[in-house]
Amino acid sequence: LERDDLAVTLSVSDDGPGVPTASRDAIFQPFVRLDDARSRDGGGAGLGLYLARQIAEAHRGSLLVRDRLDGARGARFELRLPLPP
Repeated sequence: LERDDLAVTLSVSDDGPGVPTASRDAIFQPFVRLDDARSRDGGGAGLGLYLARQIAEAHRGSLLVRDRLDGARGARFELRLPLPP
């Protein structure tokens, strides 16, 4: 968790396979699943990241996926929300 004069940023990293650069915009679209093993029957509708980004943007923030800062395998998600005036 980081804070500057304008916003607070929450970063969450995992140690999974990461998200290919070419797919980073796609994962925030409704019903998108990059992992072929995931199905609607196995749980999830492919809406979680879409809804999370919509909520962030509704609060004038952003939700992005990046590489991990330490260079390890996995992804880093950053939620940035502006501080109140």
